[in-house]
Amino acid sequence: MLFLPICNYNGPFLSIRRTYDECPKCCSVERHRLQFLVFQELFKKYDTSKLSMLHVAPEKVFRRIFEENFLEYVTTDISKRRSVDYQADLRNLPFEDNTYDFVFASYVLEHIKEDEKAIIEIRRILKPEGVAILPVPIVSKKTIEYPEPNPYESYHVRASGQDYFKKYEKYFEKVVVFSSKDFPQEYQMCIHEDRSLFPNKKAPLREPMKGNEHDDFVPVCIL
Repeated sequence: MLFLPICNYNGPFLSIRRTYDECPKCCSVERHRLQFLVFQELFKKYDTSKLSMLHVAPEKVFRRIFEENFLEYVTTDISKRRSVDYQADLRNLPFEDNTYDFVFASYVLEHIKEDEKAIIEIRRILKPEGVAILPVPIVSKKTIEYPEPNPYESYHVRASGQDYFKKYEKYFEKVVVFSSKDFPQEYQMCIHEDRSLFPNKKAPLREPMKGNEHDDFVPVCIL
């Protein structure tokens, strides 16, 4: 039996894409569980009831949680398919400098070739001492840039390794990286998949990785 902290579900997770990846109650997956626990830690440190958040490419599973915990909650996405407050490109945001206390963009930067331009925009709109939570999928031993978006990997433009987080250190005073190992394993936050089969036809630039259980990571970037 497994317990999910987001929706208080207590029971076995479904194996949809990977082993025990999805909650049958709220449809959250491994990364959402880890990110939720990281936010629980941040809620202990910050009085977010007085703070504002910009949520990029918003996940439904977090909307109610953020609406309840932040004074101001604003959403944005580049796509017209999502119901958001602002349709905008992360590389050119329509907000003034020092607008938000928190920015959350999960699994977004791996879709943007000019990712540093997006990071600079995030930094620009953050208030002094603001916080950006910018996780990307860590699927490689080291970061590999693709010559073009790969349609078989949801049009990712790179396979990120943990070294990718070094890029954040150029723009933020402090970067704290949480991992699956930092929380009780009953929440099942690891990614269970066989990455030894890479490279292959659909992902010719990916490197093989040993093991069938891989940690996930959440970088918290602080100005």
